[in-house]
Amino acid sequence: MSVDATLISAFEDALGTGHVFHEAADLETYAEDGRGTRGEPALVVRPGSADEVRAALAIAYAAGLRVVPQGARTGLVAAGLAETEGQDLVLSLERLKGSIAIDPVNRSARVGAGVLLSELNAAAAEHGLFFPIDLGADPSIGGMVAANTGGARLLRYGDVRQNLMGLELVTAEADPRHLVLGSELWKNNAALALQDLVAGSSGALGVVTAATLALSPRPANTVTALLALPEPETALAILTRMEDAFGTLLTAFEGISRPALSAALAHVSSLRDPFAGAIPGYCVLLELSGGRAVPAEWLEEKLAETLEPLFEDGTIADTRIDRSTALWAVRHAVPEGLRKSGRVVACDIAMKRGDVMRFRGEIAQTLAQIAPQLELHDFGHIGDGGLHCNCVWPDNAGPYDAKVAEAAREAIFRTVVEDYRGSFSAEHGVGPANSAWYQRFTPSDVRDLSGRIQALMAPMPLGRVNFG
Repeated sequence: MSVDATLISAFEDALGTGHVFHEAADLETYAEDGRGTRGEPALVVRPGSADEVRAALAIAYAAGLRVVPQGARTGLVAAGLAETEGQDLVLSLERLKGSIAIDPVNRSARVGAGVLLSELNAAAAEHGLFFPIDLGADPSIGGMVAANTGGARLLRYGDVRQNLMGLELVTAEADPRHLVLGSELWKNNAALALQDLVAGSSGALGVVTAATLALSPRPANTVTALLALPEPETALAILTRMEDAFGTLLTAFEGISRPALSAALAHVSSLRDPFAGAIPGYCVLLELSGGRAVPAEWLEEKLAETLEPLFEDGTIADTRIDRSTALWAVRHAVPEGLRKSGRVVACDIAMKRGDVMRFRGEIAQTLAQIAPQLELHDFGHIGDGGLHCNCVWPDNAGPYDAKVAEAAREAIFRTVVEDYRGSFSAEHGVGPANSAWYQRFTPSDVRDLSGRIQALMAPMPLGRVNFG
C-alpha cells in the first residue's frame, strides 16, 4: 500500500518527523516478532505520550486504517504484527516511557507502556523490590498486559493480571478518549475492574499507555535444585510434598524432559552439563526463596531433609543444589536448544496440574502414530499446569512437512481442550497464530458476548484479534 503524502504529513505534524516511518528500510524493524513471523505495515508511528496516541488514532481512523499496537516484538502469536497485505498502521509503544515512579512503601510502580521489564526491575531493585513475572525475553510492560504474561514463577506470584493495579488506556474510537482504570490502591471495589478485562485482550480493547503494577520484595536468599527422576510421573507427588513442606517459599517448579535437556546441552555451548553426561529421563527444577529471616543455609538444610526419603525409595536418582543462577540457565536455554535442533512446532498449553503427566504419556503415543518425524521436547511450568508441548522436526528427518506438523498441533490442542478441559493458550494470549483455535474451542455464546464487549470498548478497528 502506498501511503498518501498528506497522511504522512498529518502524522508528522502530530508526532514529529522522526517518529513516522513509511520507507521499506525503516519498516523492516517492525515487521517481525520473536518467532520470526513477518508482517507488512503500511506505516509505523511512535507516539511519545497518551495525547500523541489519541492524535495518531484519530488520524488513522479518519483515513480508514486499522491500527495494530506493538510492544517489544517478543510475542509468539503475531498479535503485534501488521497483516501481509500492507494495509495496517503499526503503533509502536517504544517511546511511551517517561519516568518510572516507584512507591516503595506502597510496593507499586507506575510505568509507561513502552518500559521494558528489565528497566522496571532495575529501578525497583534500588528499593529491594521487583516485578515478579519471570521470563526468558525482555518484553514491554504494555505487551505484557496485552498478553497477560505468566512465566516461571506464576506458582507463587501469579500472572500480570494478578499484579495489575490499574492502567491508562486510549480508546479505539473516531474521537479517542484517555481513560484511567483502577488506581494505586490495593483494595478498591468502587467500580468495575475494567483493567482486568484489558489484561489478556491482545491489544484489541484499547491502547495501553501506562500501567500501575504491584511489586514484591526481592528475595534475599534463593536456593535452586535440579532433580533427576527415573519416572516422570513422580514429579507431581514431589510438587505436593514441596508445597506441604515449604508453602509459599516454593517459588517455581519446572519440568524438563530428557530430549529438551539434551537439546539445550548439545546446542548451547555456554552451559555446563549438571549430570556429566548421564541425562536423566526427566528433570524437575525447583526454587525456594525467602527474605532475610530465611537464610539460604536453612533452606538448603530443610530441602535436603525433605528430599532424603525420596532418594531412599528411588523417586529421585540424583540432584544438584545451587544458590546461583546456573541451574536456571539450563532451563532458560531449552528454547534455544530446540531451535538449533530443527524446525520447532510450539504449543503453549495448560491443564489441571494433576493431569500433566498423564497427558504427556498420551500425547507422546498419539504423535508417534500421526507424526513420527517429530520428536517431543516438552518442558515448562508444571507447578501451575503449564506445559510447552513443543515438537522438533530434526534437520536430518527430511524436508519439513507442514501438513504433518499441523496434524500434530491439531492433535495436541484437541486433546488438551476436549479430553482434559485445558487451554490451547496458557500464557502467550490470542493472536493470528492461534485465532483459528480460539474460534474452534470457544463456545459460540462466549464468543458472541466477547465480540459485543470488544465492539463496545473498541468500535474502530484495533489489533489483529476478533473475539466475536
